[in-house]
Amino acid sequence: MSIGAEVPRDRAKRLLSGRGKFVDDIDLPRLLHLAFVRCPYAHASIGAIDGAEAMALPGVVAVLTAADLDAAVSSWRAAHKLFPGMAAPEQSALARGVARWQGEAVAGVLGESRALAEDGAERVSVDWQELPAVMDANQALAPEAPVLHGDMANNLAYTAEVTAGDTEAAFEAAAHVVEEHFRFHRHSGISLEPRGIIAEFEPGEGRLTVHQSHQTPHQQQDLYARLLGLPEHKVRVICPDVGGAFGLKHHLMADELVACAAARLLGRPVKFIADRLESFMADVHCRDHEVRARMAFSGSGEILALQVDDLFNAGAYGQYPRTSIAEGNQIMRLTGAPYGHGNYRAGLRMAFLNKSILGHIRSVGHPIACAVAERLVDLGAAALGLDPIAVRRQNYLQGDDFPRTSVGGVELENLSFNACLDKALEIIDMAQFRREQAELRARNVYRGIGIATFVELTAIGPEYYGEGGQHISAQETCLLRLEASGTIRCYTGATDQGQGIDTGIQQVVADGLGLAVPDVEVISGDSALCPMGGGSWGSRGAALAGEAAMRAATTLRRNILAIAGSLLQKNAADLTIEQGIVLDATTDSAHMAVSEIARIGHFQPYSIAEDVTADLTVVERYASRGRLFLAGNGLQIATVEVDMDTGIVTPLRHLVVHDCGRILNPLLVREQIRGGVVQGLGAALYEELRYDPAGHLLTGSFADYLVPMAGEMPDIEVAHIETPTETSALGAKGAGEAGTAGAVGAILNAVNDAISPFDASIAETPITPPRLLRALGRF
Repeated sequence: MSIGAEVPRDRAKRLLSGRGKFVDDIDLPRLLHLAFVRCPYAHASIGAIDGAEAMALPGVVAVLTAADLDAAVSSWRAAHKLFPGMAAPEQSALARGVARWQGEAVAGVLGESRALAEDGAERVSVDWQELPAVMDANQALAPEAPVLHGDMANNLAYTAEVTAGDTEAAFEAAAHVVEEHFRFHRHSGISLEPRGIIAEFEPGEGRLTVHQSHQTPHQQQDLYARLLGLPEHKVRVICPDVGGAFGLKHHLMADELVACAAARLLGRPVKFIADRLESFMADVHCRDHEVRARMAFSGSGEILALQVDDLFNAGAYGQYPRTSIAEGNQIMRLTGAPYGHGNYRAGLRMAFLNKSILGHIRSVGHPIACAVAERLVDLGAAALGLDPIAVRRQNYLQGDDFPRTSVGGVELENLSFNACLDKALEIIDMAQFRREQAELRARNVYRGIGIATFVELTAIGPEYYGEGGQHISAQETCLLRLEASGTIRCYTGATDQGQGIDTGIQQVVADGLGLAVPDVEVISGDSALCPMGGGSWGSRGAALAGEAAMRAATTLRRNILAIAGSLLQKNAADLTIEQGIVLDATTDSAHMAVSEIARIGHFQPYSIAEDVTADLTVVERYASRGRLFLAGNGLQIATVEVDMDTGIVTPLRHLVVHDCGRILNPLLVREQIRGGVVQGLGAALYEELRYDPAGHLLTGSFADYLVPMAGEMPDIEVAHIETPTETSALGAKGAGEAGTAGAVGAILNAVNDAISPFDASIAETPITPPRLLRALGRF
């Protein structure tokens, strides 16, 4: 490690309370900025790293390499006990010996400003030796392919199969079989605010405090403590309002761990903010699957069997701590989940290759599972000359089919496919669309309509990560404190990434206590202050944190009424609370304010009978045991127009009908779904991380990586069906990923409907103009 001879410090000025004077006797460490030397190749051996020229630059304080972090940071492996046999190569905070994707960090440079740190990084000399790269799973799994990891015989990270019934016999007996070869390309969860961290270490107390743009403060507290060798109670992670996350920010990122280690080694606060190029290169990515699938039908349109083979381009390592397997697993488990067929086979091959790590981005695996099955249903209906809506209705699970375990092994409690379809057809007049479609085709204007039905797995249960060996909380806890003024402080383990879960919890607590909403303050995102919880991911906030909050409100309300009953010499069961006033439950006559009960409870507890439970601070937890997921469902219909000369697809209208159980705040849910649809449309039409054959990223800015903007977006309509889950008193299921889950499938079917007069089809996303023109034979 190269460190400057002197660490400069500023003399801070402190105002002496009540004297109006300043003193200069406090030395505070100045913030350092961290920049990285990243590998310019997809695959390269790392020789000597020379930081001398960087250290000669005024303002550069240190250059750190993997060797410098040996004693400071432990390595890790992305293993999951529920997936035995999955390869988990060793990973380190900075690449050691070999870099395995373009953008992997090999050295960190600390400077007095970000500009100085970047200037220093440019002056670090690395002896690179470029190695052959493998850029897709077919290439990676070829017998002659270079092997990425020395402790593996090949690049096959994992293989699995899910089966039910007799698939081969069903295909042999089918009246018709349709098949398709799909390609879903790689993209990422593009947040407005990139990843960012400020880490500060206090040597005297051995305490690490981290301010981070992240979804899971308690997870990060655990990881930083274990990997840095610190007592967990000496680590605090604070995640304030986050400017978008989408699953991107609930992983351990190696460069953020370097910032923590550097703060400890140098005794100065360290800040790292990923720039946009770094984000494209080094953030976790998603999707990148090649799927071959076929579906068997009877002559009347009954689905007899489904077979799916997924080739999963996973990246250079598994994502930590959750692993990368979830996308492939969800595709195996969820494809065709809305339908009642009994014969199913799904296979998965997951390959390591020279791209950034693939992780869990919004609606993990769901868009692919949905698009594959829904496209096959449309193909089957067309081959049989049947209405695709009628084929769906004929095959939907319904009524007495629930509860059941799907052929993919997913527990389905009670889903509402037909109700969603009925609601959708009330909003969109299919007959009118077909008339207009025919009229427009006569004028060489080509419009299409596509439907996609999906199952959404939400609110993951504790068994998945608990049995997997990960330190990831899948329960939620809520602490409520009644202040002496009669207002409430609510501490939750959930976090708010802009989705509004703090507002939802605030409403649950206010309603449960009979208080006005402004009288409840929700405090979240602080691992030291807030009770243990999982944060926000996997559409879990309302279903888990909301339930914990409701339970806590119920307990505190019971205590408040017990105190009121004691003071009033009345039965607590005869009392209620509305708008902060204790009332007679029968006559509605007012007795006393909650603020008065709080004052007595805190300052005159001797006024309360000893046998009364008078706790005004309560804690309740909720863990939905006995299930891996809480399943919701929905349906999307998209209409598009395709320009046959340019290949440009214009979305015209998009409808989502969704069932997420009991809805806490309709406005928040609608906007969550609309935001998810926008991301889904991005995946369907625009977003792609493209590489050249040597593994160099070609889409390193928003000039090349296209995201949907307001001008590209259609009107997005949202309607709801409410089927409350019986697994909780609140009855809420998750909603945050529903918009993304079905959008790709709906757009894919709509585009294919539009181009059907040309006897053409497409099964590759994003559906870019060149791809569409090739499908049409015009490019």
